[in-house]
Amino acid sequence: MITEELMQAVKRLEIRARRRVDDMFGGSYHSAFKGQGIEFSEVREYQPGDDVRSIDWNVTARMGRPFIKRFEEERQLTIVLAVDCSRSTGFGTIRRSKHELMSEVGAVLTLAAGRNNDKVGLCLFGSEHLPDGKTLHVPATKGRLHGMRIIRELIDATPGENQEDLSSVLTEIGRTHKRRCIVIVLSDFLSGLNNEAEPSWGAKLRMLAQRHEVIAMQFTDPREFELPRAGVLRMHDPMSGRRFLVDTGSLKVRERYRAQALRENELIVSTLKNAQIDHIELSTGQDYADDLVRYFQSRGSRR
Repeated sequence: MITEELMQAVKRLEIRARRRVDDMFGGSYHSAFKGQGIEFSEVREYQPGDDVRSIDWNVTARMGRPFIKRFEEERQLTIVLAVDCSRSTGFGTIRRSKHELMSEVGAVLTLAAGRNNDKVGLCLFGSEHLPDGKTLHVPATKGRLHGMRIIRELIDATPGENQEDLSSVLTEIGRTHKRRCIVIVLSDFLSGLNNEAEPSWGAKLRMLAQRHEVIAMQFTDPREFELPRAGVLRMHDPMSGRRFLVDTGSLKVRERYRAQALRENELIVSTLKNAQIDHIELSTGQDYADDLVRYFQSRGSRR
């Protein structure tokens, strides 16, 4: 149900995200992504220095002087945002939760795509308001109202009780998007880490990357890597649902916690690297603007 409170929240996020787009990107978003091919632009008279391979011999024969065909890069892209709203994304100890940070970054990417006349779609999974194992699909298209719809869905989503299996979502994206597009996965990638050799989603990610251009945006929180020294705390594991007491005053406990967290993160990073996709880490403990700008500028320089 669309309430007045929800629409006010959408408007606030749109304004904040639009300011970020103005301040951050400039031309870096445009230069970061290649077009999907080339399209015919015009025929014009040959000029010294033009590539002779571009000569249109039919027009040249009719006109009695050389003409060339000009082509332009087809700039319009299709961007698909795959946004993880499963239980673990509700965690946050600094300024906001990982889910709240994902929502703002998703809004910024949506508005940046719209400004460049690109199509943008949404695949949202793990939210509390979705049935188990179901995803919300917003087909990729253009327009301000469409962008507002995506921002509304991002705000309306709530980290759910079940840790959604990322591998099934990646499979679904590959099945529903036949034409090549850019898939940006916004997740903490904590699901499917039971297998120490590789997360359960590793193989599906590599398969998706063979057909589409995939970008992994990993969201973290500083307390996922280091426990505070705060005595005995009652803690809740979002992955298993278990609740238990932890003595954070114990140096041994804190070191064991950190070592385990670092091992899991190394597994995530190595799996993303093996998939040969771009990877950027965004933390709730710092402003994401500089990291995003550096990433898009780096992509632009690799073109």
